[in-house]
Amino acid sequence: MDPQKHLQDESALAGLAPADQPTSHTLNEILTQPLAWQAALESVAHAQSALKKLWLEKRFSEILVTGCGSTYYLSLAVAPLLQQQLGLRARAMPASELLLFPKTVVSSDSLPLLVTISRSGRTSETIRATQAYKAAQQEGFVLNIGCYNETELVALSDLALIIQEGQEQSVVQTRSFSSMLVAAQAASTILANESQLSQMQILLTTGWQIISTYHDLARQLGQNSSFERFYFLGSGLQYGLACEANLKMKEMSLSVSEAFHFMEFRHGPMSMVDEHTLVVGLLSETASSYELAVLREMRALGAQTLALTEHPVSTQDVDYQVCFRSGLPETQRSVLYLPVLQLLGYYRAIARGHNPDQPHNLTAVIVLEPGNN
Repeated sequence: MDPQKHLQDESALAGLAPADQPTSHTLNEILTQPLAWQAALESVAHAQSALKKLWLEKRFSEILVTGCGSTYYLSLAVAPLLQQQLGLRARAMPASELLLFPKTVVSSDSLPLLVTISRSGRTSETIRATQAYKAAQQEGFVLNIGCYNETELVALSDLALIIQEGQEQSVVQTRSFSSMLVAAQAASTILANESQLSQMQILLTTGWQIISTYHDLARQLGQNSSFERFYFLGSGLQYGLACEANLKMKEMSLSVSEAFHFMEFRHGPMSMVDEHTLVVGLLSETASSYELAVLREMRALGAQTLALTEHPVSTQDVDYQVCFRSGLPETQRSVLYLPVLQLLGYYRAIARGHNPDQPHNLTAVIVLEPGNN
């Protein structure tokens, strides 16, 4: 993409920020994140040969994907993506599970590829889990996805995909999360069918369009004081993204919010649905008819519903919709679900009098030390 066009897009989107609100790092990072998506594509393209060599030379038995907090939820999105694209079993787990309960994660006869995801590269649980993994697996290999060079986690890795443009001043992850997801999508595309990598450039223009077109909708729903509960539903490749959207709502606005698989929501949790509920559905390509049926059912129970979808759906099915129209396959467009949901959490926080740049009880990097017994 033309750098001058980048500047024009960034300037235009900066104008979307409400004039009566102070400058926010979080809002700016949400609005301009397609710039980091471009950098993610470039980073993976630069590492294309090394990535293919690692994949072809090693006969991995499975793939383990790990992180903490947002990057654990990113792992929940990346693992099924890798399994679907590469035809090899892939699992996601928190880094603390890999560190503290390794025998429940890695079998003695396994040769897994460990994919570590960390914005800072300094998260202690992920570092220690990686150290323990390499000590236990003599032939273990580590692929890292992050936003900072020259970190301990990068040093522990055999190959690192670093998106420096994904770096943030904010504590909550928005631009970093989405750029690392694009990197994972691009890497899986290279390994599955590298000829399709160039079409991922469509993400950039589509991302700008989605942010511009649906910013007001996100603000409207976020500022709706009648909502008392938020539920984010996603299945397949979208479940991890639903979890992340839920986390953004909690981190920024301290709202009652939960994430569920679409069909699981009907097995008990829907008892909480009433007219003070917003149910957000991240529709899949495979099961959209089932997922829309769930949204119709929640609407009948009094909830308002928001669908995020590649193709338009009937206004009889949902109250609101965000339509991508990207033309990309599902394995390459997951990042498009994120901007509007991040904006929803941001404007909910503002409406409740919270500062998204300074989330309650949170810091950018978590370092934990074992207690003294």
